[in-house]
Amino acid sequence: MSTTRRLWWGLAALLAVGFGTLLWMGGEVYRQAPPMPEAVVTEHGATVFTRDDIERGRQVWQSIGGQQLGSIWGHGALVAPDWSADWLHRETEAWLDLRAQAAYGKAAADLDVGDRAKLQAELQPLLRANTYAADAGRIVISDERARAIASVTAHYESLFSADPATHALRETYAMREDTVPDAAHRRALGAFFWWTSWAAVTDRPDATVSYTQNWPYDPLAGNMPPPSMLIWTVFSVLFMIAGIGLLGWHYAVWHGKEAPVTPPATDPLRALVPTPSMRATAKYFWIVLALFLVQILLGATTAHYQVEGQQAYGFAISDVLPYALTRSWHTQLAVLWIAVAWLGTGLYIGPAVSGHEPRFQRLGVNVLFACLLVIVIGAFAGQWMAVMQKLGLERNFWFGHQGWEYTDIGRFWQWFLFIGLILWLFLVGRALWPALRRRDETSSIIGLLFLSTVAIGLLFGAGLMWKEHTHLSMVEYWRWWVVHLWVEGFFEVFAAAVISFLFVKLGLIRGRTATVNVLFATIVFMAGGILGTFHHLYFAGTTTAVIALGASFSALEVVPLALIGLEAYDTYRHSKATPWMQRYRWPILFFLAVSFWNLVGAGLFGFLINTPLALYYMQGLNLTPLHGHTALFGVYGMLGIGLLLFCVRGLKPDVVWNERMLSTAFWALNIGLALMAALTLLPMGVLQLQATLEHGYWYARSADFMGKPVFDLLVWMRVPGDTIFSVGALVVTVFVFGLWLRPGRKRPPAA
Repeated sequence: MSTTRRLWWGLAALLAVGFGTLLWMGGEVYRQAPPMPEAVVTEHGATVFTRDDIERGRQVWQSIGGQQLGSIWGHGALVAPDWSADWLHRETEAWLDLRAQAAYGKAAADLDVGDRAKLQAELQPLLRANTYAADAGRIVISDERARAIASVTAHYESLFSADPATHALRETYAMREDTVPDAAHRRALGAFFWWTSWAAVTDRPDATVSYTQNWPYDPLAGNMPPPSMLIWTVFSVLFMIAGIGLLGWHYAVWHGKEAPVTPPATDPLRALVPTPSMRATAKYFWIVLALFLVQILLGATTAHYQVEGQQAYGFAISDVLPYALTRSWHTQLAVLWIAVAWLGTGLYIGPAVSGHEPRFQRLGVNVLFACLLVIVIGAFAGQWMAVMQKLGLERNFWFGHQGWEYTDIGRFWQWFLFIGLILWLFLVGRALWPALRRRDETSSIIGLLFLSTVAIGLLFGAGLMWKEHTHLSMVEYWRWWVVHLWVEGFFEVFAAAVISFLFVKLGLIRGRTATVNVLFATIVFMAGGILGTFHHLYFAGTTTAVIALGASFSALEVVPLALIGLEAYDTYRHSKATPWMQRYRWPILFFLAVSFWNLVGAGLFGFLINTPLALYYMQGLNLTPLHGHTALFGVYGMLGIGLLLFCVRGLKPDVVWNERMLSTAFWALNIGLALMAALTLLPMGVLQLQATLEHGYWYARSADFMGKPVFDLLVWMRVPGDTIFSVGALVVTVFVFGLWLRPGRKRPPAA
């Protein structure tokens, strides 16, 4: 059996086992998710909350932005608190005060250390006791706890209104005035927050760990990391070291054994004549850059909210464009413009690979483009109406704001986008079909390219697996199928296949060598990537088995990144192989940047936060967006721009490129991103981590801590990096549009 066939069988087995385990564990998550009570009642039978209250509260939370305004169980935005942690700490303090008043006649803060420690030790078992009766579907609490809950409920009812007493908090949290205008909705919102905090501190039946694995860290409530956190953290590090060792051995044994390829005397792609559908993809790349610029503008606005809270240089911007909305659009556009760059690349590459232009292909490309515009405009309009509370809870799920970070557009628009992706899959697939039927040295790469296209089209469907009232733990489970597997998984395979195919067509690598390398890289990446999805679910109401699998396999995601420098060197060597490769210098330099940010953003900063014990303290701190920004833009954004430039090179083959503009854009984007990470996100995250370790997670996200002057300074320190980055984005946009508007000099045909 040939090496290629063995690798195909190995990949098939890996995918079957990986996805089989992922689905099996999904069943376990469903069975062991925190229970949703029919009612929360006191010992004397008084009803505190009903299930309808909790469910309605979640609808309200989603309609105001959900994870885009604060977070739940650590997932979401960073300016407002984590509402689960905030409620838990406030309820614990309120309950402790009630017991202090009863025992000593004064507030808990006024007690001496011994008396306070005694009350705290007595309170923690009461907080952690699981009083849920499955047969009756009720959680029974003491009258004393009900009074503590009532005081916290009153705080939240004030906070989400226009009450002047909590105006300063709203400003610090970047919340608009009267965030939730309806009083009944505010009370229901409190019920939902209480349930998420109850799951965070209540022990599972017959266990000494809460439904969220004792997350968040809060010594006052007795939430400490369980021993399993340390055990699986150690194992994950060992798995990573072993994986790097094995991959290093493989690289030493197999790499460089073949004689180098003699590159062609002229550019093999120079003779490629763009078909009508290939030329029609130009508008995709124009919209990519337009969305990129809008995303940067919204990112700057979102960051500025951390300084002024409700205003921008004196303008009451939160009345028109609140923080929850700017962040929703900023995160959604990050995925959209990168995805559109890759969709455009797929549509361009299909006919280029096969040499076949299917009938009505150009019409399909144009229809898909129109659909994408309608989706963006419609989805964003719906989100604005939702956050401004103009849509109503009944219509919010389908047409407004679902509240789930990265997958927060209304369900109607999700279906529309899914249908658009199936159309894209059909268009790319039928263009590739003649090439798939050929049997030559590129067959396997084209096959992998096609399979990754299928996976991209179908895996977005995971975002349709939950309904409006699906359990929070199950929503998180399916959501990460989209965010992790769709964005971080199969787009990576698609990109690797596209780049390798291009190098083969350029005559810089042998087809068989590229095929083996791509298949092997896919196997290595998917070995950690599929089950590595679980590291996002450690504290989302899941089980210890999720932590064990997530820790073991997510660490393996770092393994292929350990040798990324060698991959980068190979890419650089190919760029120097022959003088005509100068035509592709800038796309290849962006591919080099992908290698660098893969190592730093995805590898270094990713592993910083993804072991169980590290993530226990760091989830939802600014070390998370440190990884997010440097991995999402550094890897996928740079790759999107590189692919865009490669396609533009083919669409405008004879135009002489302005090297100075591209140099400015390349270095500005990379330097700007590095400054943003080093001057703001990293120091903010480290300060928050120290605050968490000293006082508890709630404090690191609190207004008292995040309102310190040093954080205002660190936010302002983003200005140099953001400005340089924005200049880079603007220059690359002007460059690309200039190729059509002012093409300038043309290269002689013989070049």
